[in-house]
Amino acid sequence: MKEIATQENKFKIKFRGTRGSYPVARANFLNYGGNTACVELKCANQTIILDAGTGIIDIGQDEKLQSEQNNQVTILISHLHQDHIQGLPFYKPLYNSSNTINLFGLKPNNENLKEALKAVLFDKVFPLGIDEIKSNFNIQNLSPKNLIVISQDGKIKLYNQNDDIKTNEDDIIISIYKTPMHPKNGCLCFKIKYREKTLVYATDKESQNANDKDFIEFAKNCDCLIHDAQYTNDDYLNPKNPKQGFGHSTFEMAIDIAHLTKAKKLFFFHYDPEYDDNKLSQIEKELTEKFNCVFFAKENYEFEI
Repeated sequence: MKEIATQENKFKIKFRGTRGSYPVARANFLNYGGNTACVELKCANQTIILDAGTGIIDIGQDEKLQSEQNNQVTILISHLHQDHIQGLPFYKPLYNSSNTINLFGLKPNNENLKEALKAVLFDKVFPLGIDEIKSNFNIQNLSPKNLIVISQDGKIKLYNQNDDIKTNEDDIIISIYKTPMHPKNGCLCFKIKYREKTLVYATDKESQNANDKDFIEFAKNCDCLIHDAQYTNDDYLNPKNPKQGFGHSTFEMAIDIAHLTKAKKLFFFHYDPEYDDNKLSQIEKELTEKFNCVFFAKENYEFEI
């Protein structure tokens, strides 16, 4: 007999920020969204946030989240470029002493992640220092060799991939891939698995398509692939102002990767801030007519896998 999905075992995804580089607030950008990178996940009674661009601010404004006591949130940071962290100081749950915020991210070179965040977001550039934050704010360095396991009761364990790892069907398992194709310290991609459903988040990844064998294996047969698609081919190859080497993919690159990984759904993500609703809707019409199971991330769009 097929198990009936309950609120507890659903895997929900909500786009909170879909834009790359910097936020845009003009009227002709509202359909696809103007906030920078942030995706909210709900599964196993847990909240996981992928990146902390300006989209994270709206999550923190959620009245239910504000009223809950002893709330726990896990934030995964792909890298420390501003469009992926700039909303963090304005995320209200950070300042509630009843909350536990567990933040994991790529260690920048030889620098500790906490010290890096302190330097670029708090202390010298914000009214509060990072050590003045009232929540139980835990910051941990990640490497591609790590594996994060979150149990349904919220316990979090950080493993190395060669450890003896024991999990059960209700655990959330997060594995990590580091792409070197993003200046200057690379970028983490995340694979989140829950109850046989898998989401892969691959922002700021300049794809090498068939040559990207390690990532193809990492993302193989995923239920949903959220993939960087900042540029059109024309912009990427523009002879006067080429975007090659900037660490971002084209829509066509994302489609190729989705095909090679056999992803069931592909969501384009991290749009160039110069692409307004008219331009993106034209691209959407063209690509969705050509390809099945491709979708355009839109701010506040929510779905289940």
